[in-house]
Amino acid sequence: MFRSAALAADATPRPGSLDEAQRTAGDAAGWVEENWSIWLSNSLRIILIVVIAVAMRSLIRRAITKLIERMNRTAQAVDGTALGSLLVNAERRRQRSEAIGSVLRSIASFLIMGTAALTVLSVLKINLAPLLASAGVAGVAIGFGARNLVTDFLSGVFMILEDQYGVGDEVDAGVAKGTVIEVGLRVTKLRGGDGEIWYVRNGEVKRIGNLSQGWATAGVDVQVRSDEDLDRVRTVIERTGEEMQKDEPWNERLWEPVEVLGLNAVYLDSVVVRVSAKTVPGKALSVERELRWRIKRALDAEGIPVVGQPQEPELRTTPPGADPAAAVSAPSAMANPTSPQSLATAPIPPVPPGVTLGKP
Repeated sequence: MFRSAALAADATPRPGSLDEAQRTAGDAAGWVEENWSIWLSNSLRIILIVVIAVAMRSLIRRAITKLIERMNRTAQAVDGTALGSLLVNAERRRQRSEAIGSVLRSIASFLIMGTAALTVLSVLKINLAPLLASAGVAGVAIGFGARNLVTDFLSGVFMILEDQYGVGDEVDAGVAKGTVIEVGLRVTKLRGGDGEIWYVRNGEVKRIGNLSQGWATAGVDVQVRSDEDLDRVRTVIERTGEEMQKDEPWNERLWEPVEVLGLNAVYLDSVVVRVSAKTVPGKALSVERELRWRIKRALDAEGIPVVGQPQEPELRTTPPGADPAAAVSAPSAMANPTSPQSLATAPIPPVPPGVTLGKP
């Protein structure tokens, strides 16, 4: 009996515990009632910030893409013409505009989304001072550790913005020389004269010599006898240049008439006439070869022979002023079989049969 009464007493809820639960529930309901407006306001602000950031990012990236497409259409309109050769070709403009567009889109996305993230954190009442300090220290550490990468990237950005060179240009970068086949923000690829590909880091380039911008010069040296009529030689060369400028495709590659500059060198038996022409960038070598071909044929038709030997020292078989007999060895006494030296070195003849060597 007493045990049943004790169990019934334990099952009965205690007034103190019920009051405490009611008080806790009332406090929670009051806290929610007091802060729900703040939660709603902060949630709406965060959603609004994210929506505005995404919309701005999309609009700016689309505007940059439209600008790049317009630049490419302008480049394609002049490609294949003399003006297009003077400026830049379509592939070069396309790669340059795409690189600039990629950089601008990345910068815009980083600035917009980074600003939106910081604004969201400030709405959530998060202290940004430690975060910004940590980011600053990390940025300094990364800057010191990857300074070569940062240097290459910044050099590539300024190189593209300043249009120092592009695809198809013949450049001399100091560390390598060749034709540009790809332009990147960190590495530039060059095709060498023997077909090799050079990977040049943009940060290592201290100087650039661009041989494909503006115009190029084709120079030809014509060596004739010193007793030739130079006025006649000039007339033949100028007539040949005029005929070449009227023919396809040289009429577009030659921008100015072929000019005889005068004597480039005078020797005892010959003179060197210098011929020059202003050409389309990158076409100077082909113009030089064609001009040599035509001048040689024209001079042969007029009976004016081209004389002289190559002036490069490495192509000479005999140094100038050297005695040709210097390479001939001096006569030797051993060459005469009757000389004492030859007799002394002759082999001992065999002993005849029946003859005994020694003292008699």
